[in-house]
Amino acid sequence: MSIRTPLGKVRGLGAAKNGTAHWWMQRLTAIALVPLGIWLLASLVALVGADHATVVAWLNRPVPAILMILLVTAGFYHLKLGLQVVIEDYIGAESSKLVLLVLVNFACIALGFACVFAVLKIAFGS
Repeated sequence: MSIRTPLGKVRGLGAAKNGTAHWWMQRLTAIALVPLGIWLLASLVALVGADHATVVAWLNRPVPAILMILLVTAGFYHLKLGLQVVIEDYIGAESSKLVLLVLVNFACIALGFACVFAVLKIAFGS
């Protein structure tokens, strides 16, 4: 027994079957960002008043560098997923939607790589 309408059966329309994975990834990145955000906030509070050399020395250590890369990666991926949903839901014209989705993907990838590169450059020295 199917719950699809007769017109839906004829047209072959139905769920695209990829919304669940998108939803799960958005939730998982949000869950990952909670402890990473708390860690960053606690670290920044501990570094209040520190000079540039102290902050660089802090990010030179392996654990802060790895956690910062995880934060940046999860943050930009979460941003990409969220903006994708907003664009798909609120932009009507297909051409505008496609252009915006491509721009968001490229921007998130480029900015994410730039941030990871900056962390690695600090972590491994100039």
